[in-house]
Amino acid sequence: MMTDADLPAWAALATALLVVLGAAVTLTGSLGLLRLKGFYERVHAPTLGTTIGTGCVLIASILYFSLVQSRPVVHEILIAVFVTVTTPVTLMMLVRAALFRDRAEGIVRDVAPRPSSDDQGANASEPKDRFS
Repeated sequence: MMTDADLPAWAALATALLVVLGAAVTLTGSLGLLRLKGFYERVHAPTLGTTIGTGCVLIASILYFSLVQSRPVVHEILIAVFVTVTTPVTLMMLVRAALFRDRAEGIVRDVAPRPSSDDQGANASEPKDRFS
């Protein structure tokens, strides 16, 4: 078993770069969540940041622990598979639920709104725009 002091310089540098890159991509996704205006835009940035950032950190972990423990590490591969599968699925479920809600409320422009008893005249046929 190897100690941290016996870790080759190239492995330490590659591990450090991958961890910093993963943190930077995740931070960028989080900033996108704060800066973007609409729900559909805001949900996209953290999803990419989480998937790519977690992937970089997991690759760094695989590299480090494979060299230190002299055996392949399977835990990180399982984590990568679960994150890669669950993050886009969660994104799709959230977007579809929001789209269903927006269509039901008549907010989406390509679907006519449901008329209510308050709506009369020319304004009744115009769709409401949530983002303006």
